[in-house]
Amino acid sequence: MRYVIAITGASGCKYGIRLLQELKGEKILIISKVAKVIIPRETSYCVKDVEEMADVVFDDDNLLAPVSSGGYKFDAMIVAPCSVSSLAKMSNGLADTLITRAALVALKESRKLILVIRETPKSAIMLENELRLARCGACILDANPGYYFGPSTVDDLINFIVGKCLDQLSIYHNLYEKWK
Repeated sequence: MRYVIAITGASGCKYGIRLLQELKGEKILIISKVAKVIIPRETSYCVKDVEEMADVVFDDDNLLAPVSSGGYKFDAMIVAPCSVSSLAKMSNGLADTLITRAALVALKESRKLILVIRETPKSAIMLENELRLARCGACILDANPGYYFGPSTVDDLINFIVGKCLDQLSIYHNLYEKWK
């Protein structure tokens, strides 16, 4: 399997990092400029550490990268976290970054697109953008962890959301205890 993982400039870059750690198969990584500033602020990782978790890394301003073309096959794209700016661009068909272009390619090619939105509260504009993308086939997966499994650490909460992403990809995992 070939996955595109994008980390945008919203708080919550640990979701994308954990996905890189959990996904098996080829991992193609795109990190936005703002996310590159956030990663060392929110985690113990530097950007180079995160990039080393991927098989291939493309700059977000490289619109000539293979993932910008529908002819380049990948199985799914996960944007974790997905900023509301990226969400708005995708919702309105703006492909001015590699992340937004690859996401629009995923939609037009009917590939799985998972957007882990990390924003609250939400305005009507944000909700309408989510609805528009959901109607186009994107999975809107808010970073809202469950508590029924008794989480005791922040990692437990991160694992819950990453596990939900893996569920969307039909990938078995033990990141959290399933509802019984």
